[in-house]
Amino acid sequence: MSRISRFFKGGGSTASKGRGGPSPQEALARLRETEEMLSKKQEYLESRIERELSLARQHGTKNKRAALQALKRKKRYEKQLSQIDGTLSTIEFQREALENSHTNTEVLKNMGYAAQAMKKVHENMDLNKIDDLMQDITEQQDVAQEISEAISNRAAFGDEFDEDELMAELEELEQEEMNKRMRDVRLPSVPSTSLPSRPAVTRRRVEDEDDMKQLAAWAS
Repeated sequence: MSRISRFFKGGGSTASKGRGGPSPQEALARLRETEEMLSKKQEYLESRIERELSLARQHGTKNKRAALQALKRKKRYEKQLSQIDGTLSTIEFQREALENSHTNTEVLKNMGYAAQAMKKVHENMDLNKIDDLMQDITEQQDVAQEISEAISNRAAFGDEFDEDELMAELEELEQEEMNKRMRDVRLPSVPSTSLPSRPAVTRRRVEDEDDMKQLAAWAS
């Protein structure tokens, strides 16, 4: 039996109740109730301190006796308030320690259950059989890998042809295609009509100048 199993043998809460001690849940509930009670006492003392301070201001030097009594009560309330602050700090520390202890106990208990479950699962397992099984799995994976590589390899169809001859034939086909395209290209045709030697506007201008010369000669 493991140490964890021996630790939890007989149940934690039942054993504590058999010894007459409170359970962690009961102790935590009591501590929370005490904290709540002391917090209310704090609020009461703070209100009394404010009240006594107000009375001391109200009486002042007019009624020194009443003012001093109010200040004395304020001091006592402040002392009680300080004591409650210390008590609350102690209770808070104890409550947190108890909560952590209870949490650790539950964690260890669950870990013990898990360890027992794992032990029960492993009882029917043979390490030698597991080694043989893993070896078989590895061998089958190797066979599957070889089959995949054999299937994925390129089939050697057409390897009997010479690649140099095929390239020469391809270049010959490309040259024939280029010659065919060059024959299909047509040069632009030359216009059949001759260009006029002199624009019509220039010829009319010359005729007008000749007429002016003839008119000038007739007038003279």
